[in-house]
Order: sequence, then structure tokens, then C-alpha cells
Amino acid sequence: MRPAYRLMVVLALAAASASAAPPDKPKNLQYFPKTIERDALIQRMREFSFALGVRCQYCHFGGDGVSFEGVDFGSDAKPTKVKARAMLRMVDDLNGKVLSKLPSRHEPPVRMDCAICHRGQAVPMTLGSELGEVIAKEGIPAAVEHYREVRANAPHLARFGLDEWTMNELGRSLAVAGKTEAAIAMLELNAEFYPKSADIDFQLAEIHRGRGVRDKAIARLKAGLEKRPQSPKAKQILEELEKTK
Repeated sequence: MRPAYRLMVVLALAAASASAAPPDKPKNLQYFPKTIERDALIQRMREFSFALGVRCQYCHFGGDGVSFEGVDFGSDAKPTKVKARAMLRMVDDLNGKVLSKLPSRHEPPVRMDCAICHRGQAVPMTLGSELGEVIAKEGIPAAVEHYREVRANAPHLARFGLDEWTMNELGRSLAVAGKTEAAIAMLELNAEFYPKSADIDFQLAEIHRGRGVRDKAIARLKAGLEKRPQSPKAKQILEELEKTK
């Protein structure tokens, strides 16, 4: 979901409400009780829309994608609607069976709902997973741009953990996978937002050392030691590298 999409969802829901409305009598209810009040059902649908950052037509078949005109709410033609029922039953099992068996459970009990996992995304992902997907499909520059967009857009702050270690772990996993160029790009990007971090320098130094780029490894080790002088391992590696011709 690109920046400002949540606002688009809000505007779309407003437009839909103004142009048409769901039927008075719901059809083909398989998860919700057939006795559910219309207003209560619509409110639950709104919760799903905002939790996933999608419009009603993400699950419901037909229409123009914006208004409710032409939407067949009773249809099961879209797989997303069938998946939604399965996910709702899964959440019921988590709340009613799994979490209820936890020892020393928090009071009041924590209950799972759509927003906890989705956090405004149709497909729930961590920041690392999303950036990894962008790297694979669109390349490193696109991932860098996407990360900057995420940080610049306020609604995304609740969607992802934007702490230093999220990106450090992404860099580590990319390096382990042999994607050193992408790992370096993500870590250097992270350093822009956490310039006082010695860990980023040490991690970059290790990557450069592993690829045989001695000068860059030395430079990063020195930068890290300026921020964290008491690091025996970094000092040892630096001494070894400086002795190597």
C-alpha cells in the first residue's frame, strides 16, 4: 500500500456512502449470524476496510471499485471473501481456544483482531519483508525510495516498526542470502536515520570485509570505533586488516 492510500480509502468510503448503500437485508451470511442488525454488520465491514486499508470491493464482487453501485454483496465470486471468513474463524479460535489456555494471562485479556496483524495492509508484512519484495521485483533504488516514502508518511508509522534494528536485521538477512549490494544499500540508508549507531558501521564493515573490500571495511570500523571506542572485537579486526597488505 503506497503512502496516502489510507486517505483514499476514507474518501472512497465517503463517496460510496453518498452514491449507494448495502442492501437492507444481507444475503449469504455464513460467518455472521443471520439475526445480526444491518448497522452492526456495516460497522464490522468498516472495521475490516480500515484494518486492511482496502475498499469494500476488495472482497465483494461487482461495481466500479468506488461506489456500492452494482456490487453483489451476496456473491462468493471473489476468493478474498472466502479467505476473509476463514481468517475470522481463525481469530475466533485464537481468542477462544489458544489464548484462553495461556498461563498467567494478562488482565483484561488481550484479544486478537484484524488490525493487530494487518495494520493497514491487505497482506500483512513486516517492513523487512516488504522491502525485500520490492528489491526482488523493482530493484534496490525502488526499495530505497519506498523506505523514504514510508518514513515520510505518518500513517505508516503505526504500520511498521521503524527502529534501527528492523533495518539492521534486513541487512543481515540480505547479506546471508548473498545479496550484498542490497544489504549495503539498506544499511547505508539506515545510517542516514541513525547516524550515531556504531552497530550499523560494524555490520557494514563485516560485509565489506567478507567481500574483500579492505579499505571500506577499515573506514567503517574506524567510524564505528569513534562512536563506541570500547569494542574489543572491532579493534581486533581493525588491527588485523591494517596489518594486511
